[in-house]
Amino acid sequence: MSATASSKPADDSKKTACILCSINCGLTVKTAGRHISKILPDNDHPGSKGYLCEKAQRLDFYQNGADRLTSPMRRRPDGSYEAISWEVAIREVADKFKAIRARHGDESVIYYGGGGQGNHLGGMYADAFLKTLGKPWRSNALAQEKTGEFWVQGKMFTCGAHPDFEHCEVALFIGKNPWQSHGFARARIVLKKIQNDPARKLIVIDPRRSETAAMADYHLAIKPGTDAWCLAALLGIIVQDKLLASDWLAAHTTGLAEVMPHLQQVPVARYAQFCGVEESLLREVAAVIARAQSVAAMEDLGIQMNRHSTLNSYLQRLVWLLCGHYGKHGTAHPPVQFFSLAAASKGESAGATKRVKQERRSPVANAKIIIGLVPCNVIAEEILSDHPKRYRAMLVQSGNPAHSLADSQKFREAMRALELSVVVDVAMTETARQADYVLPACSQFEKAEATFFNLEFPGNVFHLRAPLFTPLEGTLPEAEIYARLVEAMGETGEADYAPLRRALRLGKTAFALAFFAAAARRPKVMKYAPVILYRVLGATLPEGMAAAAGLWGVAQLYVRANPEAAARAGFSGLSIFAGEKLFRALLERHSGTVFGIADEHAAWVGIRHAEQRIALAIPELFPELDKLASGPPATASDFPLVLSAGERRTETSNTAVRNAAWHRKGVLGALRISPQDAAALGCADGEEVRLSTRRASVKVPVEISDGLQPGHISLPNGLGVDYADSPGSNAEHSSLRRRGVAPNELTDLSERDFLAGTPWHKFVPARVERITAS
Repeated sequence: MSATASSKPADDSKKTACILCSINCGLTVKTAGRHISKILPDNDHPGSKGYLCEKAQRLDFYQNGADRLTSPMRRRPDGSYEAISWEVAIREVADKFKAIRARHGDESVIYYGGGGQGNHLGGMYADAFLKTLGKPWRSNALAQEKTGEFWVQGKMFTCGAHPDFEHCEVALFIGKNPWQSHGFARARIVLKKIQNDPARKLIVIDPRRSETAAMADYHLAIKPGTDAWCLAALLGIIVQDKLLASDWLAAHTTGLAEVMPHLQQVPVARYAQFCGVEESLLREVAAVIARAQSVAAMEDLGIQMNRHSTLNSYLQRLVWLLCGHYGKHGTAHPPVQFFSLAAASKGESAGATKRVKQERRSPVANAKIIIGLVPCNVIAEEILSDHPKRYRAMLVQSGNPAHSLADSQKFREAMRALELSVVVDVAMTETARQADYVLPACSQFEKAEATFFNLEFPGNVFHLRAPLFTPLEGTLPEAEIYARLVEAMGETGEADYAPLRRALRLGKTAFALAFFAAAARRPKVMKYAPVILYRVLGATLPEGMAAAAGLWGVAQLYVRANPEAAARAGFSGLSIFAGEKLFRALLERHSGTVFGIADEHAAWVGIRHAEQRIALAIPELFPELDKLASGPPATASDFPLVLSAGERRTETSNTAVRNAAWHRKGVLGALRISPQDAAALGCADGEEVRLSTRRASVKVPVEISDGLQPGHISLPNGLGVDYADSPGSNAEHSSLRRRGVAPNELTDLSERDFLAGTPWHKFVPARVERITAS
């Protein structure tokens, strides 16, 4: 794979990327006024390579959301909002954060968010501001999805590992439907290739016959919430039938002897009954995995937001590790990372010296902090308390926790109980409507932007996007908002910028030498590096690209840490020059840049355990594994159904798309239900029913689906958003219009994983009743 530059579009089209999932496929678009008028795939993009799904066609509805803001807003005592100037907003927000730190100490603030799927540059600058507040707590969507998986990954590998579905013999998906959710580049093309190749196999573990499950050679249609019993049964078969890759395990792992007793005693036949899959099918699938030359596996929210979340992440890794599927062509490898989101979550600067690890727990709930993130399901508890260390203020950056986290009612109550709440976002979201201050940011297509979800192997791609439009009047890029806040806190100023500006006039090498010399002398230069680079280097970048200045420092630190991978991508030589070359490539290559190319040896270099061995044993999870012998708990008689709250469908969208006009046909937000359950209720397709959980009841139309088992019902994600009646509206709640059901009005904060605290959104006890005419 080469790192050659891609050309600019030949006509009036522009290069950008989709922002509606983590893959961020490259796009070629045309614009008309402030609208995106045509959207096509970018054939020059080195990651997506001309691939595109239907999600991108909704991007103009994001750009022209019905409730975009054009002025900072301040909440009045009566709950309404008034527009204020940027000068007033910055001064008051800075002064109030200062006062809260002075009264309550360094750990009184919680920060939520960081950028969503495609706008991570703003998070770099938010991090600089957070450093002015002491030691703020942090959380974001990863803490309600991925922290259990990250914890397991860290225990076993000490690094990340991404599956290679392009080349695997067997693809295994657990609680994942990549036809809709993607998760790897060119997902639908890759799935079709696997499906159409008789030498390759596709295995799906999912209670629902999803689009991916319908393509599979083997669909293990488990009962909802029984993933752990299914995975444990597969492991029992692998161990008891001696299907292990014994020589490979002896050479590359530790802890097998500790794991074996727990798996040797698994009652396979009983666990097959518990999960509802024929024992013979489990045995056939175990044999396919064991005998394959390569297996690539991926889990997702189906098991991460379910009972046994962290245990599931552990067991599914054991399934393919015990059969030797790691570090080989078509298995799993650690990608070369441009910037670590895990380090950013912990508040660590890029290139920071590693510190002795100390376990940190939340002050009120005593919740485990994984990769620096507070579990989402305890945030309200941390606020609604009389504990002296409770959170007193909250900053939300490009996130919507009042809609996306469990028990929205409780979260709204918590936000109103804070002494200060500030939201930085493009729109008057459900969360913004609870805040004291709302600071309007430019859209992702009105500034330089990028994502740090760069997880491909062997070649990894970073795509710095140029703006398609000038900023909407009254809005600012996050880089400018946070630079002003840092300056208002008295942390940086012209005395920090002037010497570097003088050095920059002498050339890029003089600037680099001056910057790193200043960083060595004065710790605050690195502490506030994004803001300093933005103020100095940003002014010299192409129009609209000033926010990319922080990437100069990331590029410099990346080539120092990964010289071989960078050199293979064309960025070799003395690090100071290689970093500058990489930064220039990011600015100039409009379809993205291959910034690193790894080799298969990197799969072992990344493992920091002794002798670079994978640790198979996680003793903290052995009791949870052994508890499976007691079987699944019985369903409650008053809530006999299992609701999956948040299914990805073709007709759903990211909640960043705040313009209901994108949906033009069909029923929006229907509750899917099996034909058997519909017959038992006596309800017809399209009929409105009452859906109830322990937290709330809603009315919702029914869609009868033979993809669901009896007792299993499903609501889509991304709906239940409160749209304003007219663009730019600051109207009160009476003027808002909700489309579909907000799933988290129905979910429960207390239903969460014992270790990571991840919510059980895919296993919500529920009931459905017909609505009789009055």
